[in-house]
Amino acid sequence: MKTIDRIALALLAALLAFGATAQEPVLREGQVTERALVDALSPPAAAASAPGGEEPMRMRSFRPAVRPAAVAGAAAAAGAAAAHEGRASILVTFVTDSAELTSRAKAALDVLANAMQSERLANTRFTIEGHADPRGGDDYNMKLSTARAEAVREYLVTQRGLAADRLDAVGKGSSELLNTANVTAPENRRVTIVSKAN
Repeated sequence: MKTIDRIALALLAALLAFGATAQEPVLREGQVTERALVDALSPPAAAASAPGGEEPMRMRSFRPAVRPAAVAGAAAAAGAAAAHEGRASILVTFVTDSAELTSRAKAALDVLANAMQSERLANTRFTIEGHADPRGGDDYNMKLSTARAEAVREYLVTQRGLAADRLDAVGKGSSELLNTANVTAPENRRVTIVSKAN
C-alpha cells in the first residue's frame, strides 16, 4: 500500500471516529424554540437561500491529490447525505415505561409543529426517530422506541394538522446512544427529527 493511501485511510478513520464521538446537542423541552428548530431542520441549501438567512460559513479543507476509491466513495456518500438533511434532537418526555406523552412534551411538540409548518420547511418530509437507553432488552427497547416515535407522529398529525405523508416514524432502540459514559442519561431517551429535502 502506498504511503499516500495509508495517510488518506488514517485521516478517514480519524474523521469517522471524531464524528462518532462528537455529541449531538439535545434540546430540552424549555429550550425548544421555533427558530432553533427551523434552522436545525432546514437542509443546508434551503438555509442559504431562505429570506433573511445568513450565508453559511465556508471553510477550506485539505484534499489529497490521490484518494483511494473506497475513501472517495465513502466521503462522497457521507457528504451527499449531509447536504440533503437537517437534524434536531429533542428530549421528549413520556410517562415511565410507556409511549404516553407528558404535558411538557406536548408543549415542545407544539413548537416543533409550528416549525415544520413554516415557509422554509413547508415542502420537507421528516423522519421521527425514537431512541431508548439500554436498560431493557434489545427487543423491548426497539418496540418502546418505535411506539414513542409513532406517538409523536400521531400527535403531530391528529392534534397539530401536519400531513401524515410528510412524517415517518422509526424506532432505533438503544443503538445510537449519545452518552455512552452514562447510559441511563436522559439524552439517550430522545426523539430525533430528521428532515429530507423533496
